[in-house]
Amino acid sequence: MAPPFRRIGSAPALLAILAAFLMLFSMLPLVVIFWKSLQSTDGAFVGLSNYRNYFADGSAYHIITNTLTIAVVSSALTIVLAYLFALCLTHTCVRFKPVFRGAALLPLLTPTLLSAMALTQLFGTQGYLHGLMMGQSIYGPIGIIISMVVSRFPHVFILISTAIALSDSRLYEAAKSLKAGPVKTFLTITLPSTRYGVLSSAIVCFTLCVTDFAIPKVIGGQYAMLATEIYKQVVGQMNFQMGAVVSIIMLAPTLIAFLVDRHARKRQQASLTAKSIPYTPRPNAWRDGLALAYCVVITVAMAAMIAIPAYASFIKFWPYNLSFTLRNYHFGQFDGAGWQSYFNSLRLAIAVATVGTVLTFAGAWLVEKSTAPRWMRDTYQSMTLLPLAVPGLVLGLATLLYLSEPRNPFGFLYGTMSILVITTIIHYYTVSHFTATTSLRQLDPEFELISDSMKASRLKVLLSVTLPLCIPALLDIWIYLFLSAMNTVSAAIFLYSTDTIVASVAVVNMDDAGSYAPAAAMATTMVATCIALRILHIVASSAISRKTQKWRAT
Repeated sequence: MAPPFRRIGSAPALLAILAAFLMLFSMLPLVVIFWKSLQSTDGAFVGLSNYRNYFADGSAYHIITNTLTIAVVSSALTIVLAYLFALCLTHTCVRFKPVFRGAALLPLLTPTLLSAMALTQLFGTQGYLHGLMMGQSIYGPIGIIISMVVSRFPHVFILISTAIALSDSRLYEAAKSLKAGPVKTFLTITLPSTRYGVLSSAIVCFTLCVTDFAIPKVIGGQYAMLATEIYKQVVGQMNFQMGAVVSIIMLAPTLIAFLVDRHARKRQQASLTAKSIPYTPRPNAWRDGLALAYCVVITVAMAAMIAIPAYASFIKFWPYNLSFTLRNYHFGQFDGAGWQSYFNSLRLAIAVATVGTVLTFAGAWLVEKSTAPRWMRDTYQSMTLLPLAVPGLVLGLATLLYLSEPRNPFGFLYGTMSILVITTIIHYYTVSHFTATTSLRQLDPEFELISDSMKASRLKVLLSVTLPLCIPALLDIWIYLFLSAMNTVSAAIFLYSTDTIVASVAVVNMDDAGSYAPAAAMATTMVATCIALRILHIVASSAISRKTQKWRAT
């Protein structure tokens, strides 16, 4: 008999279990929410009547228009600002590049609603800079767009800077020899070579803006959007059928954007070949000075979105009594869960990061390294794409409706920490899976072939070779899941109970109640935790990589 895992006789079973996990908690909930949108309040099938009733009210078109307008404007502004920032860091000799790059990524460590809270404290009716609004209100499209730009900036910056980094120096040398000016060089070389990066970042940014719940909830005022409309229908009016209708409507633009992105990726061609020469900028005092000024402005803006709420969290009564106090951190006075919501978030983040890393890496290994049938591996790989196209708010509501079905054997999970962990893992499954897949594809398949020829166990190869070589990727997956789980709002807003309320939801609730300083205090605590874990991740990754990744330098 073959040793365990040599021929991976159990691989199809393991892959089937992971596929069942994805189907039970991502596909079936979506089927349930679609079916709910076709039912009346008493459960009778009514077809498309709910959709007709929703669009019969003229406000539906207004809400959809508002959402798409915010998404388009926010995406356009974010792309322009992030593109210029990426150019400054890659095509100039500006100093302090690591500092600027780190500042651009700061919003990844914070809840998306933090930027909205900072804007209300600066430009709200009682803000220090309220006079700069010139009669306009920060509560509405202006505030939503600014907050969206800040919170989506790092996502767009990462994608665009990666594309710009692949610039071929030979093309720029040719343009210079032909006496092409900076504008013509940009339009004929830089922009065309990064078009797929721009398109991908536009789709990602658009999708995130359409599906964001926290920002319009905190700073949207009376400006209705699809995400807040779902919350209003379900929580405010207990109309689950209409909430399901709005969820399906929200799913449409994100699915379209996802399909466009998939099509664009298939047509993408390599911009960096074996003969390419990486672009190295040359000093230019005038250009580098402008780049430095722009990078400083962006850095100050990003830092302010964290510093302002952090400062306000220690103030007695913003902005009238600026004396310092720790009273705002006594959360029990402002939120029923008190500090428990923070510790719930910590438990959630650790569980999601640990369990999610194991599941996603196991699935990626079974797809890339096992001898399971090709059709099973391809099917599972396709299934992992679904969570990427489903907004967290829709997934949360779909899971709620799914668990509330009378004959669902998983109904006991509602209100427990377990369902929050499962839903959050599903929500962020795709990115984690593909991170693990990319890492595994860098390893030569001959490791497994040699072990098979020597009749050795593939499990031994996994434990002694594959895992040590993939430790950096595992740490990246862990920290990504931890940060995402710590800051998530939309995936948890419909699923928490009084015992499992998480910090991000507590921030929304305190902000709703007018407890702005305590809400800022809770958000600041979350940010401090994420920054501390990120620093530990960097230190641990560096130390471990020095021991396990020496082979890359040979």
